[in-house]
Amino acid sequence: MNISRALNTDRILRATTGMSTGRLDSLVEDVDKCLEKEKQLQYERGIKNGERERKSGGGRKGQLETTRDKVFFCLFYFKCYPTFDLLGLIFDLDGSNACRNIHKIIPIIRKALGEAMVLPKRKISTEEELFEMFPEVHDLIIDGTERQIPRPKDKDKQKENYSGKKKRHTKKNTVIVDEGKQIRYLGPTVEGKKHDYGSFKDEFPTQPPPKPPPDTMKPKGDFRFFGDLGYTGIKKDFPWINSIIPWKTPKGGKLTEEEKVVNKLISGVRVRVEHAIGGVKRFGIISGIFRNRTKKLDDDVMEVACGLWNYYLLYP
Repeated sequence: MNISRALNTDRILRATTGMSTGRLDSLVEDVDKCLEKEKQLQYERGIKNGERERKSGGGRKGQLETTRDKVFFCLFYFKCYPTFDLLGLIFDLDGSNACRNIHKIIPIIRKALGEAMVLPKRKISTEEELFEMFPEVHDLIIDGTERQIPRPKDKDKQKENYSGKKKRHTKKNTVIVDEGKQIRYLGPTVEGKKHDYGSFKDEFPTQPPPKPPPDTMKPKGDFRFFGDLGYTGIKKDFPWINSIIPWKTPKGGKLTEEEKVVNKLISGVRVRVEHAIGGVKRFGIISGIFRNRTKKLDDDVMEVACGLWNYYLLYP
């Protein structure tokens, strides 16, 4: 594959990595810093343990020589999601070597995104923490997103991962997005059978915070939490949260004109979470059938994809 042609053509670069030239350059700089730190740590650890004699940077060079090549290689895998054999063929590598390179590069990119402060939070236990972590945010929108996986052979796993909503076997995550479409929180990866609100209750306690957040932390004195009808129970179980849920059409009845207008206004706000999820699903590794079976990799790639979306928003 002619990597230089892709790197020098913005249209091809967007099609193969989901990033523009400027954003990729910024990401390469951040990854290069993390990569140099990691190399130095490995070198010092090897010297200390007596496992290394040659200087840092010595040894045979791989097919992916530069940091730019490594970042492009990993983003190409995320965006196009080929098999490792096909990925190796495209980049003139053995399939097993392509697999090893991906598993080495993903943690480095994840670390670089963390240092750039674009990774979503993974643990928030109370409403008070929401205010403390995002004091500048006025609106937060919550939703669940699912990713298809191959049908498990084990019958118990089939039942756990079967999503009645999607009519397929999936993994699910809770995401919380702000008004700027930035993903602020990513819940743990769970089985597709689990209901959106069930995941929310597992991730957040139903007991109210010991004391209400200070008014100074509430932007404009009005913090709003938007959800869809899947989160209807939030008003009952979390009454201290200023939640806004659409009106549900009564069985055999109709919504009033006023309720329809309210629902339309709520949809106009909630569409931001759909845009954010769509931005993450630009990557084929998220929108396609997730084939990898490495432990925790399904959760790691979702976190990195969310970080890449936030990076895309914050680094024009």
